[in-house]
Order: sequence, then C-alpha cells, then structure tokens
Amino acid sequence: MTWTQEYLPLGNLALSTLAAAIPIIVIFYLLAIRRAPGQIAGIAAMITAFLVAVLVYKMPFTTALTSTIMGIAYGIFPIFWIVITAIFIYNMTVETGKFDIIKNSIATITDDRRLQALLIAFAFGAFLEGAAGFGTPVAISAGMLVGLGFNPLYAAGLCLIANTAPVAFGGIGIPIIVAGQVTGIDTMKISQMVGRQLPFLSAIIPIWLIVLMAGWKSAMEVLPACLIAGISFAVVQFFSSNYLGPELPDILSSLAAILCLTLFLKTWKPATTWRFPGEEKSSTTAATRPSYSTGELVTAWGPFIILTVMVILWGLKPIKALLEAPTLSIYVAGLHNAVIQVAPIAKVPTAMAAVYKLNWLSAAGTALFIASILSALLLGVGPGQFFRIFGKTFKQLTKPLITIPAVLGLAYIMNYSGMSSSLGLFLAGTGSFFPFFSAWLGWLGVFLTGSDTSANALFGNLQSVTAQQVGVDPVLTVAANSSGGVTGKMISPQSIAVATAATGLVGKEGDLFSFTVMHSLVLAVIIGIMTYLQAYVLAWMIP
Repeated sequence: MTWTQEYLPLGNLALSTLAAAIPIIVIFYLLAIRRAPGQIAGIAAMITAFLVAVLVYKMPFTTALTSTIMGIAYGIFPIFWIVITAIFIYNMTVETGKFDIIKNSIATITDDRRLQALLIAFAFGAFLEGAAGFGTPVAISAGMLVGLGFNPLYAAGLCLIANTAPVAFGGIGIPIIVAGQVTGIDTMKISQMVGRQLPFLSAIIPIWLIVLMAGWKSAMEVLPACLIAGISFAVVQFFSSNYLGPELPDILSSLAAILCLTLFLKTWKPATTWRFPGEEKSSTTAATRPSYSTGELVTAWGPFIILTVMVILWGLKPIKALLEAPTLSIYVAGLHNAVIQVAPIAKVPTAMAAVYKLNWLSAAGTALFIASILSALLLGVGPGQFFRIFGKTFKQLTKPLITIPAVLGLAYIMNYSGMSSSLGLFLAGTGSFFPFFSAWLGWLGVFLTGSDTSANALFGNLQSVTAQQVGVDPVLTVAANSSGGVTGKMISPQSIAVATAATGLVGKEGDLFSFTVMHSLVLAVIIGIMTYLQAYVLAWMIP
C-alpha cells in the first residue's frame, strides 16, 4: 500500500508552505525567544510536525509514526553513538589528569585565547570534519576548548561557526558525492564549483571568529595569524577541490592551516595576551610552564592521536568496504517504498526507500569507541575505571539523548510527508532570483537534517531541475545547495544539541542558538549573493 506526497495540500503554494513551516517556527520560537531547553523544543517541534503531516498533508497515521520512529532511531545510532564516544575519550583524559598536560603543551605554543581558538576550533575542528563529520568536530574541539578554560558558550559557539569552512565537503567528500548521485551531474564539476565558492568564506572565517570573540580592535592584534590560517586553508581548499576531487579538501586544508599557523606562532606573538573578561590571569606563562618529556606528551596526546588515526582508517575506501560487510540493513515495514515522491522533487515518480542501516562496525562512533579502548590501555585505565567514566559520560548526556533523536524525528517526518518539499518548491518559485535562494534551500536542508549530505539528497534534484527552468547552469545551484548548507549547520538543532552536550550547557540550547543565529543568516546572505553573481555576472567561474 503506497501513499503519494502532495506538496500543495491547502490548494496553493503560499498556504501550504506556511503550514509546512509551522514546526520550524515552533522550534525557532522555543529556542530563540523562550530559550527553552533543547529536549523541550525538539519534542514540541517533532509533535507539531507529526500533527501537520497527518492533519494537513493527509499522511497515513502509521506511515507518519513509522517515519518519525525511524528518525528517532537514526538519532540514537549513529549520531548519539558518535557524541557519547567522543566525549568519553575527552572525559578519560580529564579523569586521568592528562588533559592538564595537553593544556600546558598548547599553551607553550600560545597562551592567547584568540590563537587557541584558531588552532582548535578552526584548524583542528576542520580536520575532524574531513575525517569523520557527523558531529565529531564540534564534540571534540568544543570539549577541548572548555578544558583549556574557555567560556562554555563561546567554546560551543565558536566551534559551530568555525565548522562552516569544511562542512560542504564533509567526511571524505560524502556530501558532494551524494549531490552527484541524486542529480546525475559529474561529481568533479560540483567539487570544482564548491571550491570556487567556499574558499572566499573560509578565508574570512578566522577573522570573523576573533571579532566575535574579542572585538574588532583586539582582532586586529592577531590579524596576521588570522590571515595565515584563513588563506592557507582557502588556497589548499581551492586547489584540492578543483584538481584532486571532493574527498580530500578538508583534510589537506586543515593540515595546511595547522602547520602554517603553528610554524608562524613559533616566530610571532601578539602584543598582548588576551583572555576572557573576568577570567583569572594565569600565574604561569608559556615560558614558565612545566616542561614534559616526549613520553609524557605522547601519552597525554595519545588518545587524540589514536582518535585521528582511527577516523582516517575508517574513512579509507578499502577498509570502509570491509567494515560495511556485517552491516544489518533493515527495510522498515510500512515505510520502505510506501511513500511516492513526484516531480519536480524526483525526476520521475519515485518510491522513497526506508532502510535503517545498522552499520555497527563501520560507524564513526565505533571507530571512536575502539579508540577509547586503546586510549584506556595507553593511559592505564583499568576496566572498573573505564566503565565508571563511561557511566558518568552517559549520565552527563541523558538530556541530549532526548534532544538529538527528537530533532532527527522532526527531520524525517518533514521529509517523508513532503513538508520539506513544499518549502523547497516555494523557494524554487522565485524565478530569476533563484540562484540567490538556492543557497537558502541548502541552508534550510541542513537546518532541518543537521547534515549537508542529507540536504543534498533532499534538495539536490530540485536545485538541478529549477536551474534548468530559469536558464542557469545546474552545476552552480547544486553546488550552492552544499555551500549554502554550511551556514545552516551552526543553528541546526542537532548541532546545537551536540555542542551543548560537549560543553556542559545542556538546558542552555536557546542561549547557544541565539549566539549563532545572526551569523548563520548573514553568512547565508553572502553565499546567496555570491551565487547570484556567479549566475549572471561571473558565469566564467562555473566549470
């Protein structure tokens, strides 16, 4: 028994779009205005979306329920599995006292909070995005900044905004590869086009972060470091995306930024050492901090080195294929091939698959869990202490365990009911202005799903079809879906939940949402204007 999506359930696009937007309005209102805890906002929005799907879109009750449950399941595994294992590794280094060594070793490079943010939030976070994605970079880098002494709200917010630079290419290029699969456009062309949009943003993100963190005058003191980080990242991102493909831009760009910034800071220091207002001045300096042997440093940094190696190994195609072998594919009864997408969302009427993949071995969270076991051996953590720390971590994350599945349930019910498609069609109806709004379509997709990959799967074909209708090269708008999507990541409820879990801000999701939302909107406008100019003025930039 099948059900066909109806994108105009109220007879016209404007009213139907308004109905589809109700769950988004609910979650925006609860987070931004009421500052409600994430689990409350997530559950309320999910229930609202379910009611709109059933009452307005006439989706069968059981189909709507099943799609929501599938989203909840996906929120638990693999998303929550990544979050808990990442924070578990961090907690293990804290409990064993090794994080003090990490803090002091970073401080030997710089005591300055501005420069620490560039190294960890921007450069190291981008590396984790390229290696693993799916929440790993924010969970790890935000937790590290808090451990260094950062204000938790700033640690979370800075990592979310910094994650803008690498998200379009994601874990091993998966978002771009998916965009090519759903549109039939050559993946290399999409990679090249994204590589001719995103580097402009990547180059300015470091100075953007520091202005937000410390103000314009203070940011000018570290302008050379911001330029080194941003330009080295942007240049390598452009080169690798245009000449190597979509798999390596994040990893190569982040490594270039880490290397260039570290070498630069060996010979250059800012005039003053900046710390957060009210933060106690350290009684030690980079020169007077305790010295550690090579063995002590390797042991302290070992868990993060192991983590990095594991996520790289898990991303390599031959190993990934081997690890995928025992994956259990569950065809969700009552939902698999039961919902029919129609044009222009799909090229032809298409039954939507609903396969829950229990990739217990190839999941990034499993790589992190194995890294945690190896880290325990390295740190001398016995079985009793290992499970005690894991239990403490689980208790720390009980509220995110509600929030993350709820927002994934929201995303899935909106996608399977056709509500997301109604919103997409509304933006697609903007005629010659569509290139500007194509970036906002990506923004919407990532806000709803928390994933650039999912946003490309959701709206990639709509971007292609609409571009052809308005006379624009579809390569541009499909790429803009990915580039614009990066600006929605920082306010996605899923990302907010991960960030608050990593920084001890559970219950303060509304504060973090308010911290990042204006930056999200402004950056989306920048990508939209850039795309519009590339469509009609700078068309020579399209490959």
